[in-house]
Amino acid sequence: MVWRVRAGSRRTITPVRPAQTGSHDGLSYALWMPDRPPTGGVVVLHGAGSCKENHYDFARAASAVGLAALTFDQRGHGASAGALDGRAVDDVVAATELLRETLGECDAPVALRGSSMGGYLSLRAAAPARAAAVIAICPASADGLLRGLRDGVFAFEADERSLAALLDGGDLHQVVGSLEIPILLLHAQGDEQVPVQLSRELAAGLRAPASRLIEVPGGHHRSIQHDEQLQAVSLRFLSRELSPS
Repeated sequence: MVWRVRAGSRRTITPVRPAQTGSHDGLSYALWMPDRPPTGGVVVLHGAGSCKENHYDFARAASAVGLAALTFDQRGHGASAGALDGRAVDDVVAATELLRETLGECDAPVALRGSSMGGYLSLRAAAPARAAAVIAICPASADGLLRGLRDGVFAFEADERSLAALLDGGDLHQVVGSLEIPILLLHAQGDEQVPVQLSRELAAGLRAPASRLIEVPGGHHRSIQHDEQLQAVSLRFLSRELSPS
């Protein structure tokens, strides 16, 4: 089939903008709200060297299915103040509580969705943030993040000492083994930065019946984050796990 566009025709597409933007304890955030009462919320965590705007597509998609979504810049990234440090997990907890306050319910079901370093932090912060579910995409390991930090691989400002102390105490195998909430792991088999074997090992410790690992043939470290079909899989998972029982 060949699509033809009439000469001189023009179509303007205006993307949906956040309902609110602001700063909370030095963290720059953007809030997305559905056009109906939300059934829950999701905090979206970016990876190392990324920023909140890179995940606006998922936030828009989440709001379209009735979920509130909050994206924020980690310290040392985007418009947030300071350097990434040992407060990284606490910052995720604070963002989750901010979303709950916005929803007006202290016990509103809120999930975490993170990619790479954000995947690591989503799993680390799941218990203290009282997350109802987690989606971790190509989650980095503590060892991998430590190596990148000490080898100067990351192009963001970091307090190496306090961040290293946080990572030293956060092996994901132990973390995942202690969580009883539904966890969806997504990993590209062609990931050149975080081997898929890491997610396979984590999957062996998943406890909740609804938890699972989806391996995607081929791809690379960032290919899953913005894949529309896999975003749809993630949104179905969230809609199911956050809906009232």
